Formats: sequence, C-alpha cells, structure tokens
Amino acid sequence: MGYKVVYEGGSGEIEEKKSRFIATVFRVESEEEAIAYIAETKKKYWDARHNCFAYVIGENNELQRCSDDGEPSQTAGRPMLDVLLREEIHNVLVIVTRYFGGTLLGTGGLVRAYQGAVKAGLANSKVIEKREGRKLEITTDYNGIGKIQYILAQEEITIIDTVYTENVVITVMVPDEKTEKIQKDIVEGTAGKAQMLWGDSVWYALIEKKLEIF
Repeated sequence: MGYKVVYEGGSGEIEEKKSRFIATVFRVESEEEAIAYIAETKKKYWDARHNCFAYVIGENNELQRCSDDGEPSQTAGRPMLDVLLREEIHNVLVIVTRYFGGTLLGTGGLVRAYQGAVKAGLANSKVIEKREGRKLEITTDYNGIGKIQYILAQEEITIIDTVYTENVVITVMVPDEKTEKIQKDIVEGTAGKAQMLWGDSVWYALIEKKLEIF
C-alpha cells in the first residue's frame, strides 16, 4: 500500500477576530531538516507572537513532535499534529505563525484556528501518494489487446506507453499488491499468448496524471 507525502510545500492563511494565522508547510526527511526550517521561519516572522509547529517523520510516523510556542497547553501544537495524523501525511512539517489581533480566542477558538490554518496550508500544497510497484511490459497480438486493456482498466492500472507495430507492446506500472492478480488475469485472458516482462520493485507516484519514479 502507499503513503502520502508532501511533494511541494505551500502556505495558507486564515483570520480569527483580527488574529492572523499563517501556515507554512514543508517536506522534511529528518529532524535536523525540520529544526532548520523552524529556525528559518522564526527569523522570517520575528515580530509574530507565536510560531507553533508540528511534524511527522518516517513511513510509520516514527518521529512526532509539536510545540505550542507560548500558547496555552494543548491549544496549538497537538491539534496541528492531529490534523497531520488524521490526513495520514508523512515526512511533513507545518509551522503556524500567529499575529495577535487583540482579542483572546479561548481554548476552543485557538484549537479551531490552528487546525484551520494547517488545513489551509495543506490545501495550497501538493500532496502525493507514493506507492511500491513494478513496471510491466506486455507484448500481445492485436487479438489480445482488447482483453488486456479491459483487465488494466478494471484494476485501475496506470498505462505508461503503448507501441503499435506487428504486435502491441503496453508498458504499465502495477502496484505490488496487484502483481499476482494481473499476471493471472492476463495469462487467463489471453490463453497464455501474451508475453510479460517484469521490472524491479520501485517507489512511484502519479503527479498531475504523469508517472514519476523515485
């Protein structure tokens, strides 16, 4: 199965009772990287009242950290972290900068504002799903092409390329969990006539309908 990561970070802003909440989202691969981005952001927004943060690193969320940065306990960092965990996004840091507008928001108001800012930041970021899969090259005669295309469509398999010569060569990316089924279905669907050449397992993602291999 796949997992979601930030492909391109972004930022979003909301306003609550004249307080500005600016969320900045970063892709991070290590705690050192997260700490560096936090220091950089605090320098950029040096005049802000608070720069709260939350980050999740690792395929299994091995590392989780958050900070209220002076806000009442459990009203900023933890609610921000909860959004990241709920969205199941990995290797991500979000910093929410608050410029105080003069009106206290109360505990519930702060939680809603910080979570709302994180959602705004994520909405303006590019989040992708990385999956493990194998490239498959299928060679078939013209009699078998319709059946193969049907099988691929049914399993929502991404077609990378199709070349028409004496035969048809279709190159696809198959998620690891579907490799056995695709192999079986194509063998049965073409009575064993289609030739299949499998590549090694790789991490890949569909980005704006284009396949990218990592």
